[in-house]
Amino acid sequence: MASTRHASRILRKGGKLMANLMARLNSTFATVTAFGLLAVAISLLLNWGPPTGNAPPAYAADPVNTARPQWAASATGRVEPKDGEVRITTQTGGEIVAVNVKTNDKVSAGDVMVRLDDQDLADKLAAARAEAQVRVRERDEEPAAKGPAEERRVAEDKTDAAERALYDVRQALDAATLKARNDANAVDGVTKAREAVTAAQKKVETERANLTRVNGLANMPLPTRLESALTQARSDLTLLENAIDRTRIRAPYDGTVLTVWAKVGETATPSPEAPLALFGDLSSLRVRAEVEERDVVKIKEGQAAVIRVDAYGEKDFAGKVTSIAQSLGAPRIVSRGPRRPNDVEVLEVLVSLDGNPPLLTGMRVDVFFKDGGADTGEPKTN
Repeated sequence: MASTRHASRILRKGGKLMANLMARLNSTFATVTAFGLLAVAISLLLNWGPPTGNAPPAYAADPVNTARPQWAASATGRVEPKDGEVRITTQTGGEIVAVNVKTNDKVSAGDVMVRLDDQDLADKLAAARAEAQVRVRERDEEPAAKGPAEERRVAEDKTDAAERALYDVRQALDAATLKARNDANAVDGVTKAREAVTAAQKKVETERANLTRVNGLANMPLPTRLESALTQARSDLTLLENAIDRTRIRAPYDGTVLTVWAKVGETATPSPEAPLALFGDLSSLRVRAEVEERDVVKIKEGQAAVIRVDAYGEKDFAGKVTSIAQSLGAPRIVSRGPRRPNDVEVLEVLVSLDGNPPLLTGMRVDVFFKDGGADTGEPKTN
């Protein structure tokens, strides 16, 4: 009986061992099977694709024109008008009473763009004219000595009359120009007023030259007390006319109004930090480029250049180097991202653009200088 019970215990232990072994084998088999199925699925996904019978290749390299042009140097630049942008400021302070132009207006040299309050000066001018007339009558009561003194008196009177006439026709031109901006039929009046100003300017130049000649004559006596008083009165009158003219902010030359900042009612101040308008000649454009110091020896006057702008994609605009600065300086064009260190020195180079490209002043551009110096032929290729 004892041996039977012992054998029974051995059989039960052996059964448990076999059961545990089979469980482990089943678990290992299931794991191996799962990994095998996953590997097959990944392989199918990686090799899956559309039928390749007649389909074109995903990328075909173009064996033609694979060479790239060799640039001598590149630089960042900005587009600007033919002679650069001019910030129009005032020489004197005062309240803005009229803004005669708006953005994109084309104006001629001397046209009034902004006018300041001049009422106080106008009152003083009227008083100065009356004072000068009184001084003329007082002087005329004293007969001039014959000879050089009399000739000087005549020359001074003619010069004064020419200067007063020039001031008057300039005022008439300002009025005609303003009228023409609101009335197309008044253009002829502007033309006649300009002709009158030109004639008056020539008259002033002639009379001043004659007065200089007369004052240089030999044996010219000193002015009398009344003659000196008249000269002082006329000088005060000229100063007031010039002061009034400074309240008219004029166009420096023929061009286009790019931006207007002046507003009626504001106070204009004679500061470069408070411009009234931005002005430029858009008959042609140029690029002011900043070439890094390491590339300055590669740039020559007359060298051909290619300009690219983000707004026009891969479209190129042709240009030519027209001016190179003689000294390095700090960059003025702010870099975008880590394109250029802040401590690098640059050389300003002006590139004139061919034709009339559809670019806006202030646009940031990339300038590529063709290899070969001033040779404007095709760039070298690798």
